[in-house]
Amino acid sequence: MNLFNLNENYRKVESLFDDGAEVSEQALKDTLESIGEARATTLDNIAFLIERNTAKGDFYAKKIKELQLAKKSAENTVKRLNAYMTSAMDDAGLKELQTENHVLKPRNYKASVIVDDLDHLPEEYTTIKPAVKVADKTALYKALKNGTEVAGAHLKPNRKTAIG
Repeated sequence: MNLFNLNENYRKVESLFDDGAEVSEQALKDTLESIGEARATTLDNIAFLIERNTAKGDFYAKKIKELQLAKKSAENTVKRLNAYMTSAMDDAGLKELQTENHVLKPRNYKASVIVDDLDHLPEEYTTIKPAVKVADKTALYKALKNGTEVAGAHLKPNRKTAIG
């Protein structure tokens, strides 16, 4: 087998992985054995494929982290812009504003439970999970919503503007 054909055969093996599909162990074995090259050459080329795919995996992991950071930044920007828009509409006393492109309506959403100090929460509002004390936010929400004062927790309003 000439070098051109050998390289072409190993490119075919590489292409099995390029579309992201899972290749069965048997299909991979059959493809590699069909090349019919000496064991050392085949294993050397397999080592190359392993290095290549390890590098691709590392690249994808880095890219995922970058994209997750970009996503988080975009989400935080949306929160800040929505808070500003809601504040501006509240300050102007607007219940609805229709622009050329949007209908803006400030709305009250379910308030968020903020635990200021877990150690000061009454026991009825906490649970112990494998040696870790956690706040029972459902019980806290119900109690705080009904006007019960609970040391160590408060409700934080969750007001946003719906964009239609």
